[in-house]
Amino acid sequence: MARWTVRRPPEWGVEPVPDRLRVLRAFDVFVLWSSLGVGLLVLAAGTLLVLAFGLTVWESLAVSLVGSVIGSLMLAGAAHHGSTAGVPTMVSLRPVLGRAGSYVPTALNVLQLLGWAAFELLVMGYAAAVITKDALGPWTAAIFVPVFGAVVAALALVGPLAVVRQWLEKFAIWLVYASTAAIAILLVLHGVDPSSRPAAPAFSGTASYLLALDLVIVMPVSWWPLISDYNRFARASRDSALGTTVGYTIANTVFYVLGAALVVFGLAQLPPQESFLAAIGLLGLGGLPLLFILVDETDNAFANVYSTAVSLQNLAPRRRQLWFIVAATVLAGAGAWALLARGETIGGGYETFLLLIGGLFVPLLGIVIADSFLIRRGRYRPEEFADRAPGLRWPAFASWVPGILLYFGVAYGWIPGFPPVGATLPSFLVAAGLHVGFARIESVLASNRRAVAGGRHG
Repeated sequence: MARWTVRRPPEWGVEPVPDRLRVLRAFDVFVLWSSLGVGLLVLAAGTLLVLAFGLTVWESLAVSLVGSVIGSLMLAGAAHHGSTAGVPTMVSLRPVLGRAGSYVPTALNVLQLLGWAAFELLVMGYAAAVITKDALGPWTAAIFVPVFGAVVAALALVGPLAVVRQWLEKFAIWLVYASTAAIAILLVLHGVDPSSRPAAPAFSGTASYLLALDLVIVMPVSWWPLISDYNRFARASRDSALGTTVGYTIANTVFYVLGAALVVFGLAQLPPQESFLAAIGLLGLGGLPLLFILVDETDNAFANVYSTAVSLQNLAPRRRQLWFIVAATVLAGAGAWALLARGETIGGGYETFLLLIGGLFVPLLGIVIADSFLIRRGRYRPEEFADRAPGLRWPAFASWVPGILLYFGVAYGWIPGFPPVGATLPSFLVAAGLHVGFARIESVLASNRRAVAGGRHG
């Protein structure tokens, strides 16, 4: 009589990934980040290049390409020392912030990941309701939320290596690429004018380009708290950097430009209040865009749930990833149900939440990159990622707080006379510059203490 056994799902916690599991080539990393770099939120952001900043499709292409290159290089830079050491992102912050210091961004990261996962499940529930034409009544979207939650949890349990090589490379990414190509080809066939400027800009002159650039850069930057959770499985830091930069640059550029082109096409065909989704409907694609949503949002939701579990292991490394994945999925599903009950979609309080997360994490990214490339230059000892990491590093926090204040000061217009250049690059550069200065002060103080101690023993 055959016996059935249940295998423990494979997982890898916060310890450095061994060489036998570091198998992702540049192409694998490219597939992962080109998949995570596409989605409805990117298309929606692309529409703002036309509606808010008054750009043409050609101008949107230029801004999207430049912004995507800058943002993707920042994203790849964030993964440098984490992927080199083979540890997740939150663990990679221990040498920079200290072990106890890394708990602060870990807690913030868990909150924002649960919010993202809830929103992804919400979008998938809405999509399923539309595709099935509310076959299960007014509760169709709510009924599908736990269904997709189970799929997402299953992907998180099998881990990044299986998701990349079995799910994305063998199926999902090709459907995404096909959907993207179909939309682009049909827009060309419908004669969208890339030089048309259908909306008056909210800003004039250079301000429109700079603020649009900020909008493009922020999308890849929003992924940096997760990146080493996946890139630690890369064969080498070169595979991590090349796959991330090229994959996300292409995906981000294409989807921002498609969003801009869709709104130009839609404004010529539809009432102004209609969304870019209605414009896709006019292309004659039927349910293909919604199928795209379900495929693409599934891997995005997987990333949020999996990274929630890995981030929590920075706080409790001996706890099993399995239970964190289950708990994250349940909480995200409950959040999606709460959003459905309130009738929430994109916008409102959620946009405020995302702005809050950007203000907290963009300056920290500047600190991480400055520490990795200018101060330590990749020279981190293995024990700095483990229990023997310093408790708290004051230079990082002394740089992070002013960066946060600058970001919100620019974003909310609290600084009189500040030029309209966006909040991302100024807060990033200020936090990075301050960290370099404070780190040098820390080094001088440490040298003086050693000299004094040596004199006493001399």
